[in-house]
This record gives sequence, structure tokens and C-alpha cells, in this order.
Amino acid sequence: MEKIVECVPNFSEGRDMKVIEEIVSAIKEAGVYVLDVDPGEATNRTVVTFVGEPEKVLEGAFNGIKKAAELIDMRKHKGEHPRMGATDVCPFVPVKGVTMEECVALAEELGKRVGEELGIPVYLYEYAAKEDYRRNLADIRSGEYEALPEKLSKEEWKPDFGPSEWNENVAKTGATVIGARDFLIAYNVNLNTTDKKLANRIARVIRESGYKKKMEDGSRVQVPGKLRYVKAIGWYIDEYRRAQISINLTNYHETPLWKVFETCEEEAISRGIRVTGSEIVGLVPLNALLDAGSHFLRKMGKSDAVPEEDLLHVAIMSLGLNEVSEFDPYEKIIEYKIERMQERKKLVDLSIKDFADELSRDSPAPGGGSVAALNGALSAALSSMVANLTYGKKKYSDVWDEMLEAGRKAQELKDRFVALIDRDTYAFYEMMAAMKLPKKTEEEMAIRGAEIQKATKRAIEVPMETLSLSLELLELADILAEKGNPNALSDAGVSALTAYTAGYSAYLNVLINLGGIEDKEYAEETKKKAEEMLREIEEKSRKIVEKVVSGIK
Repeated sequence: MEKIVECVPNFSEGRDMKVIEEIVSAIKEAGVYVLDVDPGEATNRTVVTFVGEPEKVLEGAFNGIKKAAELIDMRKHKGEHPRMGATDVCPFVPVKGVTMEECVALAEELGKRVGEELGIPVYLYEYAAKEDYRRNLADIRSGEYEALPEKLSKEEWKPDFGPSEWNENVAKTGATVIGARDFLIAYNVNLNTTDKKLANRIARVIRESGYKKKMEDGSRVQVPGKLRYVKAIGWYIDEYRRAQISINLTNYHETPLWKVFETCEEEAISRGIRVTGSEIVGLVPLNALLDAGSHFLRKMGKSDAVPEEDLLHVAIMSLGLNEVSEFDPYEKIIEYKIERMQERKKLVDLSIKDFADELSRDSPAPGGGSVAALNGALSAALSSMVANLTYGKKKYSDVWDEMLEAGRKAQELKDRFVALIDRDTYAFYEMMAAMKLPKKTEEEMAIRGAEIQKATKRAIEVPMETLSLSLELLELADILAEKGNPNALSDAGVSALTAYTAGYSAYLNVLINLGGIEDKEYAEETKKKAEEMLREIEEKSRKIVEKVVSGIK
């Protein structure tokens, strides 16, 4: 999936497993991946975590809210956790390829549907809130379900969607809070002490809310904490025989994971103790760990323009994530866990020999489009190699910044091309699926024809992206041929040649697929754009190769 959204609805039922199972089944019908179901008997509440593409997640959330409204009666609900509705809260969280603005739009669309179709009062919160005083969930939920009749009658608490009067339906369902928020990372930092008090002292210093300091006159003054978006307490874990700083990190973009870890280290050392490692509770976004790996590599004076696997290895070692329990990236990193759940055989996971064997068979896919993308990935990898062979060498110190940036860009392009290897094949399978649709009636033929056209356009999008990215490869190769380590000049030339192959191969795939497009205006515009890019690719690659040959002579 190119776009991934997480949704974490909390339902006011944690004891009746039949009800919980029906709600989860309704969510799954939308084609999403349910990662976790966590019921609590004392709280009488279940937290469901699921992910998927934005449209499917939206549908899954609606299905869950609808089923909860059918099965849960808030007039009978009792539990330890604050609540105001059958579906108490439902946040959308951007994970991959999705902006917070897109999640806000999802929250608004869901809120409108829930309000209009289900007759449930809906309040928007966090990034989706229309007013600042509605941003905090605790403020909206103040008074809980029991306060709803009075709250709905007040103008300042009129719902964003749905009814603003107390009626039989609202009495049963209560109200729902829907919004968009950042990914919350539950993170524990391990200490070489069993003293909970020491852990608490560090926690109160680092957490955003800080602590109250007693003054000489006996008054207390609130001292702000060191880290924004951090909530923390200290505790002792008997299982581990150590104290930990238990942290909720609510915005890892603004306060990165490595910053939390290093601040805890500084505070521990100042108290005569030390941090021995840390652990992730639940799931963590890939970027949070890649950023940590990049940070620690830079502290070592090394380039962070390295493969994703290397960045993760450094992050796991540096944060000590394997100390108290094994850190399995495929179980703990949300994007990796989704890939594992999809259980789809990927071309990029094959050995070179197996890929070549698969390519050689009589099946039409994988084919030239995947090979074009593979050439692009190889070009990017070569460019990264040249950049890394230049960065850190004293004699080339005047171009270190450029080489570091070039290496990072090359790694980014490499990963995008690798993804295109499989995307090209998937696009072909979509075309085949469309062609197999029934065509017995005129209506069926019309539907089939429309789906074939959609699938063909998607099949054109992949090589068009390969074409466009090939130009970016050549820009990199040009910089490296000009300023890179002269001992790797031939590699810069090969990078340019493989980029040319990727671009020209993609162009041929665009041409053959355009033959099936009925929209002549689209076909003409796409062909014109492809030809323009190809001419630029031919010109750029020719000049780079001439430069390389001249430099070698």
C-alpha cells in the first residue's frame, strides 16, 4: 500500500466477547487489516487498532460505529474508563504517504456520515477540531455520558454533526468523538536501578507538563518539562527487576525518539544512574526508527545515505531495543507488519536468479516495466555508492554536504524504484482482472469497458513515473560525475547508462499501453509528455557519458 492510515476506535464494551467480535467483523468487511483488539473488563472498553488505505479505513470505521450503535446500549453501561458513547472516540492517524490534512478530511467525512445516517451526535477533536476549546478529548468528554442531555442543550457544545437534542436514539448510542491525531508511541526507557523514585524524578523533568517546585516561602511554582509532546511517569517492573521511565510520545515528528532517549540518558547520569536500553510497547512507525538510525550515524561522523535495513540496525542497537525482550521489526514496525499480513509474494524479495527465472517464463508479467524499474533501482544504488565513497574523505571535504545530500536522494530514489518493480506487475494483473469481467449484457460490457480503461491508465502511470524518476537519476549521476570521487568515475557513468535504460524502457511500456486507450486527448497528451522526457533523458545521458569517458582518458 502506498497510503496507510491507522484508526483506533474505542468501543464501550469490554466484557461481552460476542459483541466485540461482531464489531470487529464489521470493521474487517471493509478490507482493512486489524492489528490488535484489546478488551478491558474493568474499564468495560475495547480498543481496536486497524490499518489500510484511506477509503477502506473510512468504511471500516463507519461499519464499526454502526455495529456498535446496534449492539451497545449506553443506558446500561458502567465501567472504570471515562466514556460518552457506544463508540467513544475514533481517531485517524497518518502512517505512510498520507498527510494530517487528509486524515482531518477523513474525520470530517466520517463525522458527517455518522451524524446524518446514524443519528449520532459527533464532536471533532485534536487536528480536526473547529474550535480550540474542543481540541482536547478530556474537555469534550467532561461529565461523560451522564452529562450529555444538558451538554447538547448548550450552544457552545452543539455537535459538529448529528442531532443536538436528546432523543431515544441518542440515549442509546450516546455521542462519538472523531478526529485526527499523530501516532502515539508507547515507549519505556530502562534504568540500572530498582528505585521507582529515581525513575519518577527523571519522568517529571522530561515530561511536557513538568512538575511543581516548592519555593522558600512555601508556595509551589509549576516548572515546565524539557520535552514537548511527552507524557511520562516512573515505575518499577517486577518482571524485569528494574525501574523504567514510561513514556507516551504524542508527536515523534516534533520530538524525535532519539531525543527522548538522549534526554533520559542525560538526566540519569546527573543522578548517578544510567540508561541501559529501551523498549517499544505496541507498534512504531518506520520513520521514527529510520530517523533515529540517521541521527546516531551522523553522531559517529558517518553518512546516513545507507539502506533502510542498515538504518534500522543502528537504531535498534543505539536505543537498546533488544535489552528486555526481542525487537522483531516485522512484528513491531507497523508498515512491516502490514506487509507480512498481506502475504503477497513480492518480486523484490526474490533472489537475482529467481527473478531472472520468473522473468524468463511464458507468463506476460513480470515484464519490461519491472525490468525498467529494476534498472532505475540499480542506477540509484550506484549513485549512492559513489556519494558514500566521496563523503568522509578529507581530500573531498569541500563537497561533503553535496555528497551527503546526493546519497540521501539516491537512497530515496532506490526505494521508489524498488516499489515500482512490483507495482508494474500488479498494474498488469489489474488489467487482466478487468478483461475477465462478464460481458453478456450491454450493461456488463459497459462496466467491463470502463474498468479496462481505468486499469490501462493505471498501467501507464507506473512507467510514466519511472520515466520521470529517471530524469532525477541523471541529475544525480551528473553531480557525481562532476564532483564525486574520481576513482568511482566509471560507476557514475554506469549509473547514467542504467538510468537511460530505465527511462527508455519505460517509454516503450507507455507507448504499448497507450494503444488501448480510447480517450484520444489523454493519449495524445501522455505521449507528448513521454516523448519530451525521453528526449531530455537521451540528451542528459549522452553528455554525462561523454564527461565520464573524457575524465577516464
